[in-house]
Amino acid sequence: MDWKLPFLPGIRRVVSAAAVVALALLWAADILVLLLVTEPPIAPTSWLPVFVTGPLAALALPGTHRPLPLPVRAVGAAAMSFTLSCVCLFVPVSGTDFGYLEMFALLFLIIRTLAQVHRTRAMAWTVAALAVSMLMQTLRTRTLDGFVGGSYMVTILLSLGIAMGCVVRASEARRQRAVRDVRHAERLALARDLHDLIAHHMTGIIVQANAARTVHATAPEKVEPALEAIARSGTETLESMRRLVRVLREDDHQALRPGDLLAELGDLVGEFSRRRPDAPAARLEASAAVRTSRFSPEVEATVLRVVREALTNVLRHAPDERVTVRLDADPGWIRATVTNSAGQRQADHPAGGRSGFGLIGLRERVEALDGTFRAGVTSSGQWEVVAGLPRPLTDAGPAR
Repeated sequence: MDWKLPFLPGIRRVVSAAAVVALALLWAADILVLLLVTEPPIAPTSWLPVFVTGPLAALALPGTHRPLPLPVRAVGAAAMSFTLSCVCLFVPVSGTDFGYLEMFALLFLIIRTLAQVHRTRAMAWTVAALAVSMLMQTLRTRTLDGFVGGSYMVTILLSLGIAMGCVVRASEARRQRAVRDVRHAERLALARDLHDLIAHHMTGIIVQANAARTVHATAPEKVEPALEAIARSGTETLESMRRLVRVLREDDHQALRPGDLLAELGDLVGEFSRRRPDAPAARLEASAAVRTSRFSPEVEATVLRVVREALTNVLRHAPDERVTVRLDADPGWIRATVTNSAGQRQADHPAGGRSGFGLIGLRERVEALDGTFRAGVTSSGQWEVVAGLPRPLTDAGPAR
């Protein structure tokens, strides 16, 4: 049973296991009451909650990968329970036709509906239908005392369930707002880096244009190479500007050096190793294609950001493990991979911290450049962060 609640994976598994155990115990209690307490002959209205409506309501709970959405399944369970309660009013049988599994399955459906159904109107109508069906179950006691006591108990359960569902819904809303803030901040950071790098290209274009004008009269053969350099720089600038669509810029920032990716990564890996004096030194590996190519400024800045974030999380989650940073390139892509030997301790805490927002930021930055991003445990038990970025046309020349 996957509740899809805004918790860490480990907590979700505990919640799911506890819910399964609780429903199984409630079903066992229903069966024992039916067999040991109910006097024969057992009427159909007595075994229907145990073997039909109760199990069907419980089956409406698990997973979201179903042909029917959650509101439809929840309203169907509520309708079955409501119908059975109405039938019980007209069946002259002594005793009670109350089902614990049915009752608590409807309660769990209320919690899940509040937590997962985003459309407010659909959520409100579904919760109302479930609440009415729960209250109607108190009529199955067929006595005034049973009705009063049952209504009191059901009201308390409804209050607790609705309060719990609202708490989970509010928590999910806060998490989604935090995710939006992280994505927005990452786009601002990307725009900031691109602004610095585009400014670098524009400065070069201006310098080359002034140089061509100066030597035009005395050395006209040098004008054509200068114009070619201006055209190349202009192409690179346009490629970078296309990635600024719908991205804003902040004022406080530090400029990045373009065209010096390996040097930047070497400094970063060296500083990372110095911060772990008792751990194996981190390794930086680069293929021959990376060493002989140059990449667009925004690609370099993004690779540097991915590696820095991954190394920061190694310090946080696996400070004593062996770390390898590797760069590979082919004619269409550059791929950055950060691997450490500890996979199990990080399995429940994705790159970017316990909240997982750093992972969201990295993915947002990489996908903004039409790249791919993956973070997780490999088949060999290592934790691996892989970012692949397309190489624009500016990669044609040698390394600067």
